[in-house]
Amino acid sequence: MFADRAKIIIRSGKGGDGHVSFRRELYVPNGGPDGGDGGRGGDVIFEVDKGQNTLGDYRHKRKFKAQDGEEGGKRRCHGADGDDIVLKVPEGTVIMDAESRKVIADMSGDNQRQVVLKGGRGGKGNQHYATAAMQVPKYAQPGQPAQELEVLLELKVIADVGLVGFPNVGKSTFLSRVTNAQPKIANYHFTTLSPNLGVVDTENGGFVIADIPGLIEGASEGVGLGHEFLRHIERTRVLVHIVDAASTEGRDPVDDIYKINKELEAYNPEIAARPQIIAANKTDCIFEGDEDPVSRLKAEFEPKGIKVYPISAVTGKGVRELLYGIRELLDHSPLEPVVFEQEFFPEDVLITENLPYTVERDKDDPHIFVVEGPKIEKMLGYTNLDSEKGFAFFQRFLKDGGILDEMEKAGIQEGDTVRMYGFDFDYYK
Repeated sequence: MFADRAKIIIRSGKGGDGHVSFRRELYVPNGGPDGGDGGRGGDVIFEVDKGQNTLGDYRHKRKFKAQDGEEGGKRRCHGADGDDIVLKVPEGTVIMDAESRKVIADMSGDNQRQVVLKGGRGGKGNQHYATAAMQVPKYAQPGQPAQELEVLLELKVIADVGLVGFPNVGKSTFLSRVTNAQPKIANYHFTTLSPNLGVVDTENGGFVIADIPGLIEGASEGVGLGHEFLRHIERTRVLVHIVDAASTEGRDPVDDIYKINKELEAYNPEIAARPQIIAANKTDCIFEGDEDPVSRLKAEFEPKGIKVYPISAVTGKGVRELLYGIRELLDHSPLEPVVFEQEFFPEDVLITENLPYTVERDKDDPHIFVVEGPKIEKMLGYTNLDSEKGFAFFQRFLKDGGILDEMEKAGIQEGDTVRMYGFDFDYYK
């Protein structure tokens, strides 16, 4: 089966933690802080590979992870950055958030490479937190957390022209005649299981044509393989309806056109409004004395601006005229490629950066807990703790930052003392 859809989990690398260490050298017993910074986590990058035409690489493996950054080291050593992970996809792949179905990236046109998840920044080592008031900082910044996301990959074929029609009307035979494509041709309800692409060369210019698998009624509602096939029409500029003019399977060609258009309208009205041409195929099977179905098709659709070309994909009769008609229609159709705009921005859902701090019991008194950190020091500097509102604001800051939870994990009890940069507080829940 043609692999044109896959759901995978991607994860960027976590930033390496900053390091806590102090300079220790001969004759320098109390050196300053020299903890190095952590390395950056690796990014998750999607890149177009012109040699791929399916998403088969993502059918049997679901999780893809970039490398984490390394922790910083002593003597101001910077941790190594994590390696990026590059995921190759065929051109035309649309990357969406699996839950909301919003577009993250459309890998087509000029967009051949895109960073979808950025790796976490490395944390700063304790060398950055030395101040006149705190010359021995015992904390460093943790690395920024990794991002993880479940994404849906969908391949939407890029072609100028889409061939649509019911199964067994001769789309694959027509494609094999006018291009170098070699589609499998057989008499099944769903003749073609994967879109076949071919390049047509004419004197007035070439174009790419795609044989979209046969549609059936209810395709827009997902009947059969409807949705899987209809998504490939979304990028085409011109639609060519191929119908069995001879009604060799007992269907009415006029009714077939209306049914196909109804399915396109139900799936996406914008697609149904695109320029169309009708190829009345299998004219070699129309016998003298029968009602002329081509005249009937012309009378029905040409007043609506849809030209009808009688052809025989088997003998080649009328095919040249049809190709010229398609080229002419393309020349008068918008050239702008269909590109799906970004709707979902992974960086917007990043977890708030962790701020460094330490919670330690006082060595001399186990009922005193010393809490230190650059953000805490800064907050104490501009918060008026003498006012009720200011004190409530500071308490909320401790709670939202997870500092109260950390103190409870360290074993603080009601009535114990919390010491922060010269301030002592009694702890009560």
